[in-house]
Amino acid sequence: MRSVLTLALIASPALAQDFSEGSEASEWGLFGEAKARFEARVVDALCDLAGYCTAVCGAGRQMALIRIEDGVMVMPLKNAQPVFSGAAADLAPYCGAEVEVDGLLIENPEIGATNVFQVQRIRRLSETEWAETDRFTEIWSEENPGAAGEGPWFRNDPRIAAEIETGGWLGIGPDQEDAFVRDWLGVE
Repeated sequence: MRSVLTLALIASPALAQDFSEGSEASEWGLFGEAKARFEARVVDALCDLAGYCTAVCGAGRQMALIRIEDGVMVMPLKNAQPVFSGAAADLAPYCGAEVEVDGLLIENPEIGATNVFQVQRIRRLSETEWAETDRFTEIWSEENPGAAGEGPWFRNDPRIAAEIETGGWLGIGPDQEDAFVRDWLGVE
């Protein structure tokens, strides 16, 4: 039995490690969440994974964290804001730098979620002060000055409106969507 446990720990080192020490992250009550604080290098995910790099590191791209302790790529898909926005705007200024991050690590093998991270704070290893990860709405407002309106940001985002116009709400095209909804709801 002991050798089976040892083999399991070697086969999945990320699952065997606890990164909660020193974390001051706010818990959200998400299934599979655990507080996590670790050091990492911030990378442009597309550049790191596929070699598709741009002149400016991470500009407008999905960011990733390469954990220094074990070399595991962690995907920071959420920042600290409750507006369901990503973390790219908060991580881009750190692209290429070694940082310490604090947040919630999500592990849920049943749905295939592993090393998914909600970053709440970040700082360069050379710094003592933490930066909160709450830049998304400010940056979005600056980039979309005429998009203010009622409701959450995504209801007013011109990129999202253009996608809905082209692909419909379901992403299958307005004509196909209309036929699907009529058939699904039994509407003539």
